[in-house]
Amino acid sequence: MDIGEIVNDAIRYPSSDWKKVIILGVLMIASALILPAFLVMGYGFRALKASIAGFDELPEFDEWGEMFVDGLKVFVVQIAYMIVPLIIIFAGVLGSFTMVSPETGVITNPTAFTGLLSGTVIIGIILAIILGLIETIAIAHMAYNDSELGAAFRFSEILDVISQIGWLDYIIWYIVVGLIAVVIAFVASFLNVIPIIGTLIAFLIIYPYIQLFWNRALALRYAYE
Repeated sequence: MDIGEIVNDAIRYPSSDWKKVIILGVLMIASALILPAFLVMGYGFRALKASIAGFDELPEFDEWGEMFVDGLKVFVVQIAYMIVPLIIIFAGVLGSFTMVSPETGVITNPTAFTGLLSGTVIIGIILAIILGLIETIAIAHMAYNDSELGAAFRFSEILDVISQIGWLDYIIWYIVVGLIAVVIAFVASFLNVIPIIGTLIAFLIIYPYIQLFWNRALALRYAYE
């Protein structure tokens, strides 16, 4: 499928069952309690898994324990891929502030301070972007392999999938789908200005719509055939 077909399909996908979209939205609101957040991630993963398997309808809300575990697995994969960039950035920030005099608050070596801080942040961001690209396919690969956590770290297989898709096509997909998601989220931010009703619409419909749109688009991109 080309990018246009993927986007058109993914845009229509959540509308196949608005009731399930709203249920996902309720879970998103409940995510303030932390644990429901794993159910949100788990359902998004279930939609990804079902789409890779060839199903065009939104999956059911059942087997909640399995859904929770899947969400936990997604969280673990995300943390594992992002931990190194975060450590680099944190180390740079921490190291930079050792150059600030505790007595006066003045930077003792401005050149070194700026170089260390900006250098580590730039390296961390670049690494995060690269690993983020790999992580996205890693999660899809885990879904394809029946939720096997280890599949998300089979780097040779994951890179082979990306190579089959084509790095350029994959990056174009990532940018296009990401921009669409950002635009929809931007619209939702305006709804939040409307007290209560606007926020409810954003959380019950738009935010879950974005998650399902993303996972459907990812499934179709992963199934590069």
